[in-house]
Amino acid sequence: MQLLVVGATGTLGRQVARRALDEGHQVRCLVRSLRKAAFLKEWGAELIQADLCEPESLIPALKDVTAVIDAATSRPTDSLSIKQVDWEGKVALIQAAQAAGVQRFIFFSILNADQYPDVPLMEIKRCTELFLAESGLNYTILRPCGFLQGLIGQYAIPILEKQAVWVTGEDTPIAYMDTQDIAKFAIRALSAPETEKKAFPIVGSRAWGSYEIIRLCERLSGKEAKITRMPMGLLRSVRRSARFFQWSWNLADRLAFTEVLATGKPLKASMDETYNAFGIDPQETTTLEVYLQDYFSRILKKLKELDYEQNQATKQTNKKTAFKSGFFK
Repeated sequence: MQLLVVGATGTLGRQVARRALDEGHQVRCLVRSLRKAAFLKEWGAELIQADLCEPESLIPALKDVTAVIDAATSRPTDSLSIKQVDWEGKVALIQAAQAAGVQRFIFFSILNADQYPDVPLMEIKRCTELFLAESGLNYTILRPCGFLQGLIGQYAIPILEKQAVWVTGEDTPIAYMDTQDIAKFAIRALSAPETEKKAFPIVGSRAWGSYEIIRLCERLSGKEAKITRMPMGLLRSVRRSARFFQWSWNLADRLAFTEVLATGKPLKASMDETYNAFGIDPQETTTLEVYLQDYFSRILKKLKELDYEQNQATKQTNKKTAFKSGFFK
């Protein structure tokens, strides 16, 4: 099957591309920068330079494509707004896929997007879901809510480096999932008729709060976390201030997601129907405990090796210094 993966350089998109290649699909990746996407070419993917915000560039990208997997989203540092990328860009992509006769369209949304109309990214995802459903394309909508990979930079590394771990006053549990597992669902959807023209939650086995994750990291690393609490009122003030400047609108829209965290309502869902429809065994899904345990085991082993090498180098330096000084004469 000839696939077009959109957003293939991102945390999730690269796993989708990797999984598709491993399963023998022909993979074309729509990228804005060929240089940043060089690793995808090394994996065996075809690269085509295009931009969601330039509809005419999508036509050659979709030539002979059987299915599209859309994992793209705007980033806080992008010069383009959430509206430009996640709404206008996605509308252009869906329309181009229609015109190209694409047989399957897999779209990544967000869990519970319909419950937060005042959060720009959530509302745009909801509207995109509706637009896709009415497009006539044979679609599948996947709704994750958080990636295990993001926890490394948010919790694990600061704890190892004795830096502050920032948490909000409110604690909303989130059912994180490994992006490799999410990619598995995306590729499986291509061959599972039960997933056609439906939407599914794609979440972990349980929802974890910030303090639960911190305690787990402390236990696995043997180090104590330095916790700094960020009041929600302060985050809201920063968001309001950011709206005064056009260059920071994207940041302000991203900060609006803090309203989801402020509810304290867990981001989770039952996965029973999802596992049945996709024919995937729940036991194959990586849990947060296993993921972090594997990370800390590898990183602590590496730190011990580096410490040993450093000690050996220090001993050699001291020995050479002793000979030069005539200590052993």
